[in-house]
Amino acid sequence: MYNAFFGFRENPFNLSPDPSFLYRSPQHEEALANLIYGVHGRKGFIVLTGEVGTGKTTLLECLRDELDAHGIEFAYLFNSRINPQQFFEMIAYDLNLQCDRRSKTEVLFALNHMLIEEANAGRTTVLIVDEAHNLEWDVLEEIRLLTNLENPKLGKLLQIILSGQPELDRKLEAPELRQLKQRIVLRCTLAPLTLAETTEYIRTRLHRAGMTEMKVFPPEVLREIHLRSQGIPRIVNSLCDNLLLTAFALETKVTSVEMLDEVCLDMRLSWPGMPRHFRAKITPSQEPAWGPPSEG
Repeated sequence: MYNAFFGFRENPFNLSPDPSFLYRSPQHEEALANLIYGVHGRKGFIVLTGEVGTGKTTLLECLRDELDAHGIEFAYLFNSRINPQQFFEMIAYDLNLQCDRRSKTEVLFALNHMLIEEANAGRTTVLIVDEAHNLEWDVLEEIRLLTNLENPKLGKLLQIILSGQPELDRKLEAPELRQLKQRIVLRCTLAPLTLAETTEYIRTRLHRAGMTEMKVFPPEVLREIHLRSQGIPRIVNSLCDNLLLTAFALETKVTSVEMLDEVCLDMRLSWPGMPRHFRAKITPSQEPAWGPPSEG
């Protein structure tokens, strides 16, 4: 709606994961490099964790682009609330295994055959599971058993990447999963952005969308965006998108802290240290589960 008004080629703060808008902070660069290295190096088992909205799925989208570019077969499971039978069905579907996909035995035979063929051709195969913190114990055990698919000369035949919220790390610490934990070769963690990173993140997205100078967000607004979002990219996107919409409605090309106050009220957003009078306007029943926790 506001793209033409601000001269954007596309929406700079779309909430959908888009690899072309990836802000390559040092931690994101390191995490992506580890994922790519882990796959090409046949490391076997990799874990990526981070709070909600820190960019895990966007990194996975970048990894998928990398795999496509190198002709590497992969299965991508985005729905992790599944049982073991559904788990194997989804793998068989994504990898187009020619077998009875309702039979775990047949899926495993077909998968092993495919993995050996790919390895003999000098390629590897990847299993990516997003939202892995939701996986049940029995599915995690099946994943552990898949790490046994290896060859003395070819190494690990299947590279497995689990991505999830910090609950995944805590789940992997459980005594029942100690064998799975021992197989983790690489761990990557995404933390919230710093103030400098939040500023550069916004600048990068604006520039990518066609705005060469970041005059729309003054320094005081940028500081407040970082404070209220707690450096979570997804919330930064929501705040900036709503701010641009508000500025468009008011026919101004510069946002203000007052506009941000209005946006935060509309979003029912709370943040640590928010003023008491502001908190009073947001009743406890209105505070969203996904927003940063407020301090009492």
